[in-house]
Parts: sequence; C-alpha cells; structure tokens
Amino acid sequence: MSGSRGHWPWWRCAITGLSALAFALSAYLGWHYLTGGSVIGCSGGSPCEQVLTSRWSTVGGIVPVSGLAAGTYLAILLASFFLGPATPLPDRRLAWSAMLVLVGAAAGSAAWFIFVQKRFIGAFCPYCIATHTTALLLAALVIWRALFQSDFQSNSDATKGRTLRPLPSISLTLLGVALAGTLAFFQFQLAPRSVYQGGESQARLPAIDPHAAPIIGSPDAPYVVTLLFDYQCPHCQKIHSMLDEAIGQYDGKLAFVLCPAPLNSQCNPYVAKDVDEFRDSCELARIALAVWLAKRDAFAAFDDWMFSAEPGERWHPRSVDAARAKAIELVGQAKFDAARADPSVDRYLQTSIAIFGSTIRSGNAVPRLVFGSRWVTPQPQDAKDLISILQNSLSVPRT
Repeated sequence: MSGSRGHWPWWRCAITGLSALAFALSAYLGWHYLTGGSVIGCSGGSPCEQVLTSRWSTVGGIVPVSGLAAGTYLAILLASFFLGPATPLPDRRLAWSAMLVLVGAAAGSAAWFIFVQKRFIGAFCPYCIATHTTALLLAALVIWRALFQSDFQSNSDATKGRTLRPLPSISLTLLGVALAGTLAFFQFQLAPRSVYQGGESQARLPAIDPHAAPIIGSPDAPYVVTLLFDYQCPHCQKIHSMLDEAIGQYDGKLAFVLCPAPLNSQCNPYVAKDVDEFRDSCELARIALAVWLAKRDAFAAFDDWMFSAEPGERWHPRSVDAARAKAIELVGQAKFDAARADPSVDRYLQTSIAIFGSTIRSGNAVPRLVFGSRWVTPQPQDAKDLISILQNSLSVPRT
C-alpha cells in the first residue's frame, strides 16, 4: 500500500516497530547500568558483561551510551506518528528531517560500537548487536522512504512533489553521522571510569600468607594486594601485564598475591550460570596451582605464558591440553602428577573462592583487587591508572 492510500502502510509500521524494538533494548541496558543488576543471559565474565562493563559503555565514565541510544530511538518512535497525511505538511517535513538526523546518528553509532567490540574489547554483546542491527535496518528504511516520499496531495494537484529533496535528505543524514563521530571523539578524549564496582567486605576475609602463596613481587613487601582472576578472562590478561610495572613504580614495596577465582560453577558455587568461555577455568586454575606447588621457581614462567600472546596475534586463553603440556615441560611429569593430586591445590583454590564470595556486590566479574577489607573490580588502562586505583579506591599508602 502506498503512502497516499493508507495512513499506516507497511513501511511506516516497520519504522515504528523497529524504533520501538531499539528503544526497548537500549532502555533495558540503560536500566541495567543504573541499577547495577545482571542482564538476563549475561553471567559473570561473559562477552555480554565484558562489553557492558567496559569503558566504552559510557561517555567519560558518567553518561551511559545506552541511555543516549534510548533517547534517540524514543525520538524516532515519536516522529513516526507524524508521518501520515493527517499531519500538516510543515510538521510532516519537520518529522522526516528530525528522523533523518536521528537515524544517521544511530547508524553511525552502530557502526562505531560494532568496531569497538571487535577491535578494542574482543567480545560481542548480543543485546548490543541486536540494537545495532536494528539501527542499521531502521536507517536504511527511513532514508529510502524519505528520498521517495510524496506530499500526499491529490494526483491532480500541480503542487504535488517529494516531501524532502534528495540533497537535503542526504545532508541531514550526514549531520547525524557527524554527531555519532562527535560521540566517538568524546569517548576517546574524556577520562573513562577506572572502577565500576567496589566496596568493603563486612565478613572476615580468609587470611593468606604471602610466603605460602603464588605471588608477583616480594612476599616481604609492606603492601600486599590480593588479585582474584581467571585464566580465561581477557580483562585479567590485561591487568596482569601491568603488575610488574606497578611494582616497579612502588620501588618493590608492592606485591600481588595471585588467587585464581574460576568463573565456573564446577568449582565456584558463587557463579550462578556457566558460560562456554569459562568451561575450562577450574582445571586451568588447578594446573597452575600444581605448578606452583611442584616447583615455585617455575610458576612465574608458567603464569606469564598463560597470559602471553603469540607474536602478532591477539591473546587467546590457553587450552587445558596446552597448559598441562607446558606445566609438565617446566616441572616434569612425576612432580606435576604428584602436585596435581595433592589436596592442598583444592584447599588454596577454595580459599581464593571464599574471598571471591565475600567481595560480591552484584555480578561475578573479575579481575578483582582486595586490600584489607576493601575491594574493587578495576578497569585500568595502564600501570599508572592501576596505581591510582590502588591508592584512591583501596587506600594503599603512597610511596
């Protein structure tokens, strides 16, 4: 049905439906950001959580991009109700003009955030991808209809013509794309939030002797911070690369006790729902602890290897078979088998998990830093940022 034969042709229904869907998705993600709750289907450490808790989920660590998106799609939804012949022509043209700017911004932002998830985060959020796909479809439909939409005048009316000329339509769309570019610029320029969760444990945390635990730095350092992590977690890999530099900037007065906290319910009862990305986390943690127990001098090399990437490649978690082979290479088959069977491996793992369970506010994200009774889930960009988190959020004394 053409625009002149009905108030709600298929394309208008599609515009309204797509904008309503995009609004619902982005509003749900915005609500999740404000309340701090878990998104349905996005358990701790999942790709969805990695995206939603990354620095790219906000502008300047303050304004959630999902909130901006919800406002954009709501405006498109409202404009779709003013496209019919019952609306005066000036108002109808204004609705089309506003919609072109908005869909240009939505499409530009969708392309930007798909790139961000691929290039910077290395994970994709299903909710985000669904919203971005909807935005691109909506933009294509609105631009197509705007270029060919008539004024709904009678066929005998000599003044009949297009609602908007092609050049203004394209210009308005490009204006929206430029607004999306402005958003990307500010995301790069404004300082991101470095801590997205934190608090103080009310329970007494299990004590760990730094002389009897895997550690980076000296066990005699005056400031010993506990690091909860998972060997399959990309954020853990990133923070791991900063530890030595942070210790160096503290002149050796800082150390990190390593406490594996696998995001898998096979060994961690605080994980409510398992995701495929962490299916091997428990066994990888046990292999690492067996290396430490069998030959402490070999642990640093094994730990670095677990978080290292092949030259020219993006980091990927090691497989269980590869980790076991590396462990045997470093400590020998007999020592590894004996250590792997030693019950102290699981005792230490359960101590780490107990600390993990005592420092949960919402969600199960790692890495997590603990100092005294205070804890944070950090997102440092570099070692300097990590030190700022230690001092400002955990009250680690300054050197």
